[in-house]
Order: sequence, then C-alpha cells, then structure tokens
Amino acid sequence: MLPEKGRYGVVVSKVPVMQAGIGGVMARQFPEYDLTYCSSIQELTLSQLHHASVIIADISGDYRNPRGTLEQYYGLLNHYREVHWIFLVSRPLYALAVELLMRPESTLLSDREPIEGVVRAIRAGSERAERISQTLLLPETAEQDEESESFIALTHSERKVLRLLGKGWGINQIATLLKKSNKTISAQKNSAMRRLSLRSNADMYAWISSTQGMRELSLMSAYGDFDEWKRPLQQDISPSSKIAL
Repeated sequence: MLPEKGRYGVVVSKVPVMQAGIGGVMARQFPEYDLTYCSSIQELTLSQLHHASVIIADISGDYRNPRGTLEQYYGLLNHYREVHWIFLVSRPLYALAVELLMRPESTLLSDREPIEGVVRAIRAGSERAERISQTLLLPETAEQDEESESFIALTHSERKVLRLLGKGWGINQIATLLKKSNKTISAQKNSAMRRLSLRSNADMYAWISSTQGMRELSLMSAYGDFDEWKRPLQQDISPSSKIAL
C-alpha cells in the first residue's frame, strides 16, 4: 500500500547511478518520503501518479526520440497537476523541455545541477520553486568547459571499482570479478572517495551520475547509449564473459 499523498515520491531514470544518487539525497534530506523507482515513463503506474507529491524525472539521456518522450510527459502534466514535476534536463534538450514541460507545477533543473539545487527544488514544492534553475539559464563558457574537463587523479584500480559500482555492482560481486578481497575493493573505493573529496556513499553516487563522473568513468556515450546497463549481472560474472573496464 502506498503512503498518503505528501510523503511519497517517484524517481524516473534509465541510469542506475542516477537513481542511487537521487535516492541517497532523498534519504538524507527528506527521510519522511517513501520512494519508488522507474527506468522509464512507461513504467509509471496510475497508483504512483495518484499518490505522488513529487516526481523527479531524468530526461537528460533521451536522445533517440526526445520529442516523443517529452510529449508523453506533457500529457501526464495535464492530468496530474497536483504533482510537483522536477525534470533533469541536458542542455541539448533545454529548448524542447521549455516548449513542452514548462508549467506552474514543473521545475526544470540542469543534469549538472548541484545537489543543493535539487534539495531546494524539492523543499520549495511546486508553488515556490523556481520554474527554471539558474544553472540552466547560465550560458556555457570556455571556463566552465575547461573545469568540466579537468583531470581527476584516480588510479586505474580505483576507476575500475567506481565504474563497476556505477553499473550497479556490489562490493562482493566486484571482488569476485577482479579476484580480490572485499577488504581490498572497499579500500580502493574509499581511496577514490578521498581523492574526489566525497564524504559519503550518496556523494559518491551523485558524482558518478554527474556528467563529469560518467565521462571520467566512460559510463555512457554522448548520445545516451545505455545498452551496457541492461546486461544481466550474472552473465558479467561468468568466467567466459568479457567486460570493458
């Protein structure tokens, strides 16, 4: 049974690390909320839509048929106006998102939005939140591009561990695949977090799911190819399987 309206939210994202990152932020900042997760708009149920007070939808990777996806959300916005819709938008989809998703009950955030911006939008609710975040409104500058391309000094082993964590693997599974102890894998994860100045697992998953993290760890292509997320975990662990680390 779903909780009463006002204490229930839904996270919609194709990317497991995005779900984990947003879930971690919600658990820390809004522990009173119960969350469920969907990988696409097609998985949203009528029960979820009727009970949710906030739906956080990551549309940053929908490059194959962006208008079709956004038009589906447009239809839901017309029917469920009591929901606060928060959309995470990549810059290439910004103009289309403004055209189809800009409503009094919606908020557009950048897919590079700082965690604080997401928290502010949820806390403000649909009545007081900014319609479009300042992060999306600011023009991209050469300085910002240079900063986003800055090199992160992680070791090869640390990158492998973070990449597998980002793909949804657990410490035990990573240790089995790499033929190392759980203690070693945990130490490499913690070492990477120290290098990145990350203080919690939630911060780690938020960094992995950021544009910079995904680029650094090669977790997704620039055109939103998510096929590698769909492979069964057991298939990757089998001795005959091969995986690009």
